[in-house]
Amino acid sequence: MGKKVLVVDDEKLIVKGIRFSLEQDGMEVDTAFDGEEALQKATEQEYDLILLDIMLPKLTGFEVCQQIREFSNVPIVMLTAKGDDMDKILGLEYGADDYITKPFNILEVKARIKAIMRRTTTKTGKDEVGKILESGDMRLECDGRRVYIAGKEINLTAKEFEVLELLLSNPNKVYSRENLLHLVWGTDYPGDIRTVDVHIRRLREKIESNPSEPRYVHTKWGVGYYFKR
Repeated sequence: MGKKVLVVDDEKLIVKGIRFSLEQDGMEVDTAFDGEEALQKATEQEYDLILLDIMLPKLTGFEVCQQIREFSNVPIVMLTAKGDDMDKILGLEYGADDYITKPFNILEVKARIKAIMRRTTTKTGKDEVGKILESGDMRLECDGRRVYIAGKEINLTAKEFEVLELLLSNPNKVYSRENLLHLVWGTDYPGDIRTVDVHIRRLREKIESNPSEPRYVHTKWGVGYYFKR
């Protein structure tokens, strides 16, 4: 069964072009043209990925992304017409997994979508079924991609989960930011190491009772990050 994608942009020609191209690859595509419609569809249906423009009527892409993150870990790729780095980092701050700058080549969009889906599918594949990682009061259920601390479920984005899973799977091993970017985002990811810092900070805000004095994810100054066991 084909993957299901929600494409959100107020420029109908862009949506039409992306939809046609993705459908040619056997994907099922839903569309929305403003933030409220996008949020409603994301609430009512399950998608394998959401392609979300930042500049939208009614609700911005940032607002939509932030609200979706309250109930779903679906991979979200932001579309931005600006080349400004702050827009890209801000998108990640709100819980996005990746970004693509307009104008874009549709082949690039398809390649990025497939890369994210490939990594997500691999993480939830048969080899992960039943795999559970535990440390102290933290429990990761890899097949369901769920995290619990002291029995309470913590809602992480797809990338936050993958970072935590990698670190917890290799306790006390220090990963450089470049290494984490390569292992979690892939060699084809065009972003820089600040992406890693943003995700680590967001992860700490969710799993640490005091993010400035972390219990789980620690920094090895000048080197990188590690999970302390």
